[in-house]
Amino acid sequence: MIQQGTLERVLNAAISTGGDFAEIFVEDKTISNMNMVGGVLEKAVSGRDFGIGIRILNRNFCIYAYTNDFSEENLIRVAKAAAQGIFGQKQDIVIDLRKSLIENPHDMKIIPNSIGKSEKVEWLRRAHYAAKENDSVIEQTHMSYNESIQNVLIANTEGILVEDIRSLNRLALMAVAAEGTDKETGIISPGYFGGLEHIKNLDIESHAREAARSAKTILNASFAPSGKFPVIIDNAFGGVIFHEACGHGLEATCVADNASVFSGKLGEYVASPLVSAFDDGTILNSWGSINIDDEGMKSQRNMLIKDGVLKGYLIDKLGSRKMGMAPTGSGRRESYKFSPTSRMTNTFIAAGNSTPEEIISNTEYAIYAKYMDGGSVNTATGEYNFNISEGYIVRDGKIAEAIKGATLIGDGMSTLKNIDMVGNNLELGIGMCGSKSGVIPVTVGQPMIRVSELTVGGR
Repeated sequence: MIQQGTLERVLNAAISTGGDFAEIFVEDKTISNMNMVGGVLEKAVSGRDFGIGIRILNRNFCIYAYTNDFSEENLIRVAKAAAQGIFGQKQDIVIDLRKSLIENPHDMKIIPNSIGKSEKVEWLRRAHYAAKENDSVIEQTHMSYNESIQNVLIANTEGILVEDIRSLNRLALMAVAAEGTDKETGIISPGYFGGLEHIKNLDIESHAREAARSAKTILNASFAPSGKFPVIIDNAFGGVIFHEACGHGLEATCVADNASVFSGKLGEYVASPLVSAFDDGTILNSWGSINIDDEGMKSQRNMLIKDGVLKGYLIDKLGSRKMGMAPTGSGRRESYKFSPTSRMTNTFIAAGNSTPEEIISNTEYAIYAKYMDGGSVNTATGEYNFNISEGYIVRDGKIAEAIKGATLIGDGMSTLKNIDMVGNNLELGIGMCGSKSGVIPVTVGQPMIRVSELTVGGR
């Protein structure tokens, strides 16, 4: 993207006033999005973003600037302007960029933009008909397809010079069930890091029918009871509670500033002995995977909790300076407009030994969350509330009537400690995560778990 000599001269300009580290992040990204409502294509948008971010560190102090003009003259001007935020003398730093080849183990046989828009529109149309024809109660459908190809280059004063290509593609299939004035939605959103062969081979109709089934089930459900109950949370996107209420609290962004309940608790029990948890950016073709983070470090599998004991945090470069700990390949950002911070990739509770059937049959009475919805969390305290989108009552060891309108209320650490059964059916669910460095793709996950007691808001 940019000649190596230019990169070296810009880095030298960035540390000209005493900075002890500088980094250049170059991004060239193409996107394509389509939205279909009721079987009619309403919007198709394509675009390209290009820009360069320059970061300068001096001990724990950070300056960040970005530009769209990649001429050497402008880049040096921006670097020198940013460097004015540091008052000192240029340090004796020799910049010796060594280009590294990045291995991409993820399947990427079909480049997303190698397939025409008409085929992608047909995927959405197939999903529409499958959902609409599933039941007469399905009043409307909203189907969308999103793809992006992000080319990045990262260079820094420590000699890192790497390039990577990141391809993401995703469907969002939503069905709306209606009866009178009541309306409920069901949504399924498969997505992948890699080539389009995964969506081409997907049973799109099956996913669309599942969205329709869920919408109809919620429409016909009774309102949930309120109180304190055992709660069974199913696998895949059920892991959103761990991601939000615990994962963010394990990021250096919070831990380094002692703004997390997990600060200073390495080696302590923070969860049930049944719980082990990881953040693993190396899972093949998983939505949250990366080859390298946005600081040029190779992605890795990070153990967070082992048998209930806190083992590690997610640490970016600036966080590593503040904490005196090694970075973990967790520096991520939405685009060149953001300085990287510590972020999650694929974060999940590991599989246990119980089958889902054993968990259900060993439960006298509980709330069962089959699908989770959104919620809110205080990352400093881990206190959260999340909505159950599709839920049921478990009675006498069997899944009974459907319920809706249930909200789970608790705090992350207490919830982890109250997990008394962990299933063997680990699955991942995909989403987007917003934080200080923007909105990035992440995967959450868990097997089915049972929490001995949680506060449930209902009616």
